[in-house]
Formats: sequence, C-alpha cells, structure tokens
Amino acid sequence: FPLWNPYLFGGMPYVAAMHGDIFYPTFLLRMVMRTDLAMTWGFAIHLFLAGIFTYGFLRAWGFGFYASLFGGVAYMLSGQIASLASPGHDGKLFVSALFPLALWMLIAGMRLGRRWAWGVLALAVGLAVLSPHPQLLQYMLLGAGAFALFLAFTDHEGRGALERRVAFSRLGLALGSVVIGALIGAIQILPLREYTPWSPRAGGHTYEQATQFSMPIEEFFNTYLPQFTGMLRHYWGRNGIHFHSEYLGVVVLIMLGAAIGATPRKGFRRFWAWTLLVAALWALGEHTPFYQLVYAVVPGTKFFRAPSTIFFICSFAASVLATVGFERAMARRVSARYAIGWLVGAGVVALLASGGMLTNLAQTIAASFAGTARYELVADNNGLLILGAWRSFLAAGITCALLIAWWRQQVSLRTFAIAIVAVTAVDLWSIARDYWMFSPPATTLYASDPAIDYIKAQPQPGRVLTLPLSEDGLASRDPFFMGDGMMVQRVRELGNYHGNELGHYQQLGNYDGQQYNNFINPAFWRLENMQYLYTNVDDTTATKVFAQAGLKDFAFRKLVGPVRNAAGSMVYLLAPPVTNPYAWVTAAYVTGNDRQSLPTVLDPGYDPRLVAIFDTTSHLESAKLAQLPPAPTVKASVAKYEPGHMVVDLDAPAPAGAALVLSENFYPGWRATADGKPVTVNRADYTLLGVALPAGARHLEFTFDDAAYDTGKKLTLAALLLVVLAIAGGVASERMRRG
Repeated sequence: FPLWNPYLFGGMPYVAAMHGDIFYPTFLLRMVMRTDLAMTWGFAIHLFLAGIFTYGFLRAWGFGFYASLFGGVAYMLSGQIASLASPGHDGKLFVSALFPLALWMLIAGMRLGRRWAWGVLALAVGLAVLSPHPQLLQYMLLGAGAFALFLAFTDHEGRGALERRVAFSRLGLALGSVVIGALIGAIQILPLREYTPWSPRAGGHTYEQATQFSMPIEEFFNTYLPQFTGMLRHYWGRNGIHFHSEYLGVVVLIMLGAAIGATPRKGFRRFWAWTLLVAALWALGEHTPFYQLVYAVVPGTKFFRAPSTIFFICSFAASVLATVGFERAMARRVSARYAIGWLVGAGVVALLASGGMLTNLAQTIAASFAGTARYELVADNNGLLILGAWRSFLAAGITCALLIAWWRQQVSLRTFAIAIVAVTAVDLWSIARDYWMFSPPATTLYASDPAIDYIKAQPQPGRVLTLPLSEDGLASRDPFFMGDGMMVQRVRELGNYHGNELGHYQQLGNYDGQQYNNFINPAFWRLENMQYLYTNVDDTTATKVFAQAGLKDFAFRKLVGPVRNAAGSMVYLLAPPVTNPYAWVTAAYVTGNDRQSLPTVLDPGYDPRLVAIFDTTSHLESAKLAQLPPAPTVKASVAKYEPGHMVVDLDAPAPAGAALVLSENFYPGWRATADGKPVTVNRADYTLLGVALPAGARHLEFTFDDAAYDTGKKLTLAALLLVVLAIAGGVASERMRRG
C-alpha cells in the first residue's frame, strides 16, 4: 500500500488522512478485478450481509423463520441502508451491515454463553474500525453497548436475569472483544491518531459545524412517503445534499404499529422502542435541544458532522419492532379493525396529495428557510408526490388485505407469511432501485484526453489547477472539473476533493469552509508548482477573467485545445506566464514561526528562490541577513518522482548556507539523504519540504514512511491472530462441553 498521496492538495499521507476502505477485506476484490467492479460488488455483498446478520440476530433471540426473514428484508432494503450506493458511502454500509452481527454475537456470548462469540464480536468491531467510518463506528458501539447492558441486567423472555457475577464477567469479555477489535483497526487508527493534530479537525468542530446535515423534522414523513421532500434531484429540503433515503417502508410501519402491546416480548420491545426514540432525537441534531447534551457529553462528537447518519439505528430498531408486530400478526393478535384504520389513513394521505394539500404544506415548510427560492422545486415534485402517495396506498392496501384475510382464516399461515415478506421486499425495492444507478466503466468515465496526455508527457512534475471559467461547453458532473478524475490519470492537482487535507495547506490556500480563495493567487501558485490551468475557455478569455479578478498583465498561454474530455466538456490547457518549478535552491535560509511565515510567503514581493523560511521547530540557526542575497545559480531538477519517493539532482555543488525546497507538503515521516548521507527534513515556507544543504551536495533522495503505520500493522496482525485463536478455542471448548 502506498503511504503518500501526491495527487491532491499538495500531497498528504494516504493511510493517516483516511482515503476510504484501504484495509477493509473488500480490498482483496480490487486485487482480482477492476476497481469499479470491486466497489460495486462491495455494495451488493454488504447489502445482503445486512439482511443475513439481521436474520441471524432475530433467530438468536428466538423469533421464527418467517418473522426473522421479514426483519432481515426490512433492514437490508430500508432506505437508509439500500440507498447508500447512490452517494457511494461504502463505509457507512459496511458499519450498518456489521451492527446486527455485533448484536447477534452479544446474544450468543452474553445469554447463551458461546465462547467463540467473543472472537467473532472482536472481528465485527475490528472490521467496523477498518470500514473506516469513525462516526458510524461510534453509533454502532453505543448501540451495542446499550444492548449488552440490557442483556446483562434484564430478564430474557421470562428465563430470568443473569447472575451478577456472570453478568459482569461477560460484560468484561464484551469489553475485551471491543479492545481487541480496536487493535485489529490499529493499522488505520494509529496513523489517523498521529495525523489528527495536523488535520483541519485538530480542535474539533463548533456546535454549528457539528450539527450540519441534521435531519429536518419534516423528513420523518419520508419514512412513509419518500417523495414528500423529493428524491435525489427533486429534493427541495433544507440539507445541501440528499442522496439517501429515510424510507422505512409501508409494510414495516404497519407491522411496527402492530408491535404495541406485545406482552410476550415486553422488555425486548421496550429496549428497541427507546433506542428508536433516542436515535431519532439524535438524528434531528440542531432541531431539538437534545443534541446539546450529546455534544457536551458524548466523547468524539465534536469531531463529527451529520448527526442524521445515526438514522441507520432507527432503521434497525424499526425493523426489529416491526418483526415483533409481524409475529403478533401471525398469531392473529392484530385485528381487522387495525388494518382498516391503516387503510383509511393511507387513503387520506393519498387524497391530500392529490388535492395539492401536501404540496402546499411543502411550500410552507420550504418558505420557512428559503423564502420563495424552492417554490419551483416543490412544484416540480408535485406529480411525483401524488404518484408516491398512491404507491404507498397500494402497498398499504395489499398489506391490510392480507391481514384481514388471515384474521378471517381465509389464507394459510405459510401463504400469509410469504406474501407479507414478498410485499415488503417489493415495496422497499420500488424505492431503493432508484438509488442504484449504474455508470459506464471507469476506463470510459476517467479516460485521458490530449490535455492530460500533454501534462503526463512533461519531464518535470507540475501541478494543474482544474477550474471551469464558463458554463458553456461544460458537461454535468464532469469528474475532472468537479471530482478527482485527474488523480486516476496520476496527474497532480491543487485541489480537488478530499475533506481531510493537511491543515497548513488549507491555511496557505485561505480555505473559508467553501473554497480555496488563494487558488487564483500567483503567490500560491509559485509555492505549489502550478504550471497548468485546465479550463473550458481559451487563453484570451481566461486572461480577461483573471484580469477582472485582479490579476492585471497576467496573460495565459495556450498549450492544448480546444479538445473534448471523457465527460464531453470542452477543454483548454493553458500555462501561466511564469514558471513555477517543483524544486528550487535558495541562497540562504532563516527561521520563523507560522505568524511570520504565512503572510511573508504569500506576499507578492516575496521571492522563494532567495530565502527559505524554516519553521522554528527545525532548530536551525537562522542566517543573519543585512539584505536579500542574489538568486543562486544552482538549479534543481527532478530525476525521479513517485508517490512518497523523489530524487532531485543539482547541476552544481550546493554552496554553503543554501537550502533546497520541494513543492510537496511536509508531514512527519519524510526522510532525506544528500549524496547518501542523512539530512533532516524540515517544514519550509509554511507547508513545504525543505532541507539545509550540506556544502557541495549534488544528489538528494526523499522517501516517506509512517512509523505509526508500521506499529499499527504489527498490532493488527497480532490482534487477528488472537481472534483466530479465540474463535478456534471457543469452538473446541463447545465441542468438548457437548461431548
């Protein structure tokens, strides 16, 4: 695995900065098939695992085959789970699928005394750590921890509570499993822990940042009618992005209501009802005072956003409660009157939608936060809302008809149960299928073009700024302008998307939470090796646009264009009027703190070729300069450039007191040699790599290694071995006990 990603935001650690599911077992698929296919299979596999593990959990609790099958289908196809394919949130899906496995193992270990269960629980936690989605991991551990306490200290279906000694002993084993699971994730977590002080999230989020993407209360109506706030591109709600669904399913909601008053599973039902309530309040985030308590008390919450992502707990709790209701229905404890009441309610909603009342309500809600800006979106959604309301009514009608037929003993139990499961699957699938959108192969989506080919053919590394300057000729969702398409082609960018880039780079780029304001600053370009502008207008138009932005007498030169890229956008490759090299030798170096160096290196009058500014932590002796030295005559060229490995040659011996600066972000782990002898790498010019050159040096080599990764890898392998021994030992002891 590479440890350094040089292609985005001036470079960043690959493992420590978290680039997705690097070590999650689905990486094995990427070693035997195309990456895009492997990712697709990862989603499909975990969708089914979510259902299988939920089925196993319900069976372990004592539910019958049909009830457990119903619960598994209800969870795996619920909107919050099945729709995660749309935004590409595989980490969320992985944790959501592992949650019922962890609960299943808690039943096996806490209540049934199965010793092998602790090893499987540790594995489930470890996989969730490697997902890697720390926020959903937190929710998973909180939910599983609450369930473990419930198992330890409450009656289990009339069989009595555990003895205190046994309860505390097994809680200790559960905690030990979590610790071992955390060690399984050490290969990812230790580098992340080291990176956190260097990241933009070092100090955590403010309450306003932490509650971004809270779930608006009106979106709870989507659990029955997913078209209410609009699906996908028809969404008119208050969240900026909404590629997921909150749909729980009509059949699931009907069965959930039927769970009320379920005496045989009273404690179990109460636990999941409280879980549903707490998770729902949590998902609302800033819209209720409850999240103030969460933000103040729950560790780690200040580092996360989007409290609405806890809704997978709501989906699971609703599916479990619906299973209780389905079990009651199969026992004919759900009356025909209840079914008729639901049918009437569904009909009223459909009539309100058809009469425009729901659209009027939607416009009132939209006006409360956006004025009239969303009226057109709400109006465009009206037809889909009406169709959706009648779709939900149809699902309710079929379900209620089956309930009434079973109540009147007009169908067999097997027919009733299979029909309910089938209707549940079709109901949920009819919504979930819209969130599984298939694309052309990655080889087509991210294919190169003449502009990219030109960049790749150059002997010296140079970064590209991808910036559309006009709407004309721009394809929608172009991955080269609006994503990380350049990285696929191994072309280094000033941007484009990551979300956890190095904090010093963000500050140098003047990031305001929305955009990098210095991306159009020649002083920033000079430091960041910007040699190409990949845009959709010609050189004359680009020069005029930048002149309007304040860059007078800054004429761009056309290199390639016009050409079409893989997305269909019109593309020009332009060059700025000045050369911004990747490596340069300075005549001298001084030291300064961040308050001094940041404004200095961004000053238009500052020439980085004359003097390098090393951070005060370098412990170098600052040169005493009465005046700026002349530009050095020694030139640096890159002989080799790979992720985490660069070789730089000087065309003449380095003079005494000189320094070499590389346009690559500094981070602990960089090592360098000068003519084969180690030299210290320091942070230079606020965020770059720099070394004080030994007199006479000609050949320098830079490599990146991460000590936290090496330590984490050893801990991960040791923990995996321990898990294998725990599972094998548990199985062996079970066989001996049965014998």
